[in-house]
Amino acid sequence: MTDESSNQNPVPIDRSERQGHIGIVLLLTVVIMAAIVLLRYLNGAQAQVFIFWLLAVFAAIGVFCAFAFAVGVLQLSGRAQRNDLTRTMADSASEGLLAVEADGRIVYANEGYAALTGSDPAADLKPVERVFTGPPDVSEAIYRLAQAAREGRRSGEEIRLAPALDGRRDFAWYKVRVRPLPKSGPLSTTLWDIADITHDRERQENIFQELQHAIDYLDHAPAGFLSLTQDGKIVYMNATLAAWLDYDLASVGSGGFEPAHFMSPDVATMLTSFSGKPGDVRTETVDIDLRRRNGTSLPVRLFHHVAFGQDGLPGPSRTLVIDRSAGRAEDEDLRAAEVRFARLFNNTPIAIATVDRNGGLIRANASFSRLFGTLPIGADRVEGYPITKTVIDAQRDGFSDAIAAAAAGRGDMPPLELKAEGEQGRSMRLWVSPIGDAEGVNESVIVYALETTELRQIEEQLAQAQKMNAVGQLAGGVAHDFNNVLQAIIGYCDLLLANHRPTDPSFQDIMQIRQNANRAAGLVRQLLAFSRRQTLRPQVLTLSDTLSELSNLLRRLLGEKVTLELRHGRDLWPVLADVNQFETVIVNLAVNARDAMPDGGKLTIRTANVTVDEARPLKIGGMPKGDYVMIEVADAGSGMAPEVLEKIFEPFFTTKDVGKGTGLGLSTVFGIVKQSGGFIEVQSAPGEGSVFQVYLPRYVAAPKAQPEPGSVPVKPPVADHTGQGTILLVEDDEPVRAVNARALTARGYTVLEAASGIEALAIIEARNAPVDLVVSDVVMPEMDGPTLLGELRKRYPDLKVVFVSGYAEDAFRRNLPEGEEFNFLPKPFSLKKFVETVKDVIAR
Repeated sequence: MTDESSNQNPVPIDRSERQGHIGIVLLLTVVIMAAIVLLRYLNGAQAQVFIFWLLAVFAAIGVFCAFAFAVGVLQLSGRAQRNDLTRTMADSASEGLLAVEADGRIVYANEGYAALTGSDPAADLKPVERVFTGPPDVSEAIYRLAQAAREGRRSGEEIRLAPALDGRRDFAWYKVRVRPLPKSGPLSTTLWDIADITHDRERQENIFQELQHAIDYLDHAPAGFLSLTQDGKIVYMNATLAAWLDYDLASVGSGGFEPAHFMSPDVATMLTSFSGKPGDVRTETVDIDLRRRNGTSLPVRLFHHVAFGQDGLPGPSRTLVIDRSAGRAEDEDLRAAEVRFARLFNNTPIAIATVDRNGGLIRANASFSRLFGTLPIGADRVEGYPITKTVIDAQRDGFSDAIAAAAAGRGDMPPLELKAEGEQGRSMRLWVSPIGDAEGVNESVIVYALETTELRQIEEQLAQAQKMNAVGQLAGGVAHDFNNVLQAIIGYCDLLLANHRPTDPSFQDIMQIRQNANRAAGLVRQLLAFSRRQTLRPQVLTLSDTLSELSNLLRRLLGEKVTLELRHGRDLWPVLADVNQFETVIVNLAVNARDAMPDGGKLTIRTANVTVDEARPLKIGGMPKGDYVMIEVADAGSGMAPEVLEKIFEPFFTTKDVGKGTGLGLSTVFGIVKQSGGFIEVQSAPGEGSVFQVYLPRYVAAPKAQPEPGSVPVKPPVADHTGQGTILLVEDDEPVRAVNARALTARGYTVLEAASGIEALAIIEARNAPVDLVVSDVVMPEMDGPTLLGELRKRYPDLKVVFVSGYAEDAFRRNLPEGEEFNFLPKPFSLKKFVETVKDVIAR
């Protein structure tokens, strides 16, 4: 057959069957010859037995092969005739099919392949790599397909060849695919599929061109066109509207363009809040102002068309936009008045609605829709939809009475304070006014509304802050006075213990008194922490290290049922805080979380850096801009109801059983955090656990500067408490002054007692010489401690002073000159601590 005839009448080529192997024939020959040679060495009887068994073996092999051939296990060599339907389909397929083994041998090609590629099946059957050659993009596509064939995976490419393979066309498009076939021999086989898709590509291009023409017509229409989804996404905007708004059409279709770029949020909410029944189609006419890119207004009229599906959900809108700028209407005066009213009505921040005599909504602006949510307003609205349904049930009767009074002509009604229906619980102030008969027949009442939600929240926060401040001042005052009482009790206990041996029967009673006084002192410290008047010793802390050291104690406190998980933030910033007070905060929060999980659970403590940009959206009252370090304590407990959440930081408020809590834990946490310059936020709901988030300001060290300590550090106490010198003891509380004077006198000091600052100055003037040390209370009548120190410094600049007080050191440091050195001892203290401090200061 010649090349010409083979191309005109291509036939499928199948080389999948292989010839028998000559090695098997040689093996059989060697076996037979070996049997003949063996017969020469056997005697007659043995030869007969051998021949018998040899014939039996050949007979068995013959019978087996006959049965195997009969059932189809064995076939005779050579090309067998086939009637396989699958192969017939492949042979006659219009696509070109080519099967190639891993070594490059072509085992099958159908008629379509020969026709597409112009190959001669008998002489030169070309593989795909030789057929598709040309520009680099063609070679790269074939290379990717060949690589996929070698890796045994499916792949496909669309290739444009110029000229076409048949040579009769200037170009053609081909779709070339490759996929592996199930392995049936020693080598894997790959199937190539080639189809001419020129016609399909031309049809697609024609459709695309028609679509481009339609879009071009729509883009250059004399009116704007806009399509919005229910969630406020822009589906389409034509070039005319984009040009009106002074935006590039390419930027509009980039995906980042939103309605907020050219309309107010209230208008966008109104356009996406229409509702309807399944299958309904609504068209609303709305006059609004759009916003150009330069900020100027563009008055337009919208014909907003929305269709609802069978599920009741609205589809994308079809909105026609008509420019209502000056000079575009025939009746300019009427048009201008209409536009001005529509712009005023829809763009005002005041919510406005009109209702009929029965309170049914008739018309509402965008602000009203934003405030009250989705409403059935407009031409297709539900007739008689009552406006009273927009507020909560408990206030509907009063609202209805006000509308009825306005419909009757009363116009002097005071505003109403109501709450909108819904989960958000927005507060609002409403004014109800009548409409005269000349202004409309159906519209009888106008309702004006202003949202006061934020104002209400601010008022509640201010009231809560004032209450907490008043409680804090009361707690601080009570704590200060009670500290003096405890100081006297602890001091006299120390004096009694010094005169009683442990074997004395009274010794244990005195110890019980002292221990209970110390317990009371602990409660006082918690009150001072709440009132932010405790003494802090701030230092630079890395909270991840502090929490890791505290974790062992926390696990013992939490018990076996509660699992503790620490999640440390990366590269945590340092903070300036009192390490002991910070540990008190974490322990209190952890213990509360444990009590909220009686059946066990998981407590998570997480730290993270919060940048100034991340802190801005938190909306924590009074929180200044800056970087913070956040400590989050989250539990999986029972959670708290809103009414409980409002009171958790108040002192002596607790939800625990009697005897299981003082109610000072969270108030102490609140005071410590606030006194450290931080903020605390709580999120909780019944059944969802609680999350406490503490924000401490980031500490940035000044160049070559160290944080100033709260007071001059006290040297380690010495064993010998006796001393010499004259001490001026200034204390307005007589029991405290008496016990302190006895303790100093017993150690060898000369003590001068004064009940006030004025009396102390008189003693110094009468003495006409300095004393070795002044020990003074801070809060005293007539003259306080800082004022006394200022007067003494005028006479004796180097005079040593020790201040004692139940208040925090920072509470009076600000009243002293900058750089003033003094020592501080917080009340209540033991007499041992007192005499150690006195001796150490005199020694220095």
